Amino acid sequence: MTRRRSILIGMGLGAVWSVAALAAGSLLSARPLPEAMAIGLLPGGVVLLALIMRLAARRFFDDGIIDGAPFTAPLDRITQRVLSNTAEQLILAATIWPFVGWVLGGGHVVALGTAFGFSRLAFWVGYLRSPSLRAFGFAGGFYATILALIVAILHAVI
Repeated sequence: MTRRRSILIGMGLGAVWSVAALAAGSLLSARPLPEAMAIGLLPGGVVLLALIMRLAARRFFDDGIIDGAPFTAPLDRITQRVLSNTAEQLILAATIWPFVGWVLGGGHVVALGTAFGFSRLAFWVGYLRSPSLRAFGFAGGFYATILALIVAILHAVI
């Protein structure tokens, strides 16, 4: 299978995952927005913590990088890229999910956050195995946020 085909399949599965995550939000009980945000952002925060801890441990136990030198091992560089992308997506989520929760209900934020945490783990594991396998994990988190924003805007306007 070519890399592009593998990426397209991952993107398609991520899109399906995103629709399922948004639909699951309708099934969850209503929660006040502050509570929903706290619960929704937690899974991504835990993955972010795991990434930071992994890189911090590598630095501590490697004399070549303990003083802040760039990571040289391929797996460490991948983990650093996953960390950067996860931080970027968490910032995006933190700026969009409050609106989504306000318009669609807090259950949607909880569902988005749960799906996001699993997506980020899939992104990390997929990237470590083969860069083309990261597509599902990326799409599963990113597309869900974008889809939720579009649905919330439509719901607020219509």
